[in-house]
Amino acid sequence: MPSFAIRANMSSQSPTEYELAALIVTSLNLEGVQAGEIEPEAPLFGGSLGLDSIDALEIALAVSRHYGIHLRADHPDNRRIFSSLRALALHIAHERQAQPA
Repeated sequence: MPSFAIRANMSSQSPTEYELAALIVTSLNLEGVQAGEIEPEAPLFGGSLGLDSIDALEIALAVSRHYGIHLRADHPDNRRIFSSLRALALHIAHERQAQPA
């Protein structure tokens, strides 16, 4: 796999990003990929992970179940939200803060 999306050093992932990466790896059954290897700024789609639009739906379902955040297919910012692990983690954090307690 190209090194731009997979890395050996886990230090640049936040704990939230690591948790989300683990959810993605588990829900998509990504063989040979460890959560800590996913580069936070690397593209989730069209990169070395080989994810496609069906995977986006699976990720949205897993996020909904795990975090209670609904990612709509018609959201105008989906390209940005799903652009990287970091962008998705930031969106989830923002949506969780916006939810009533």
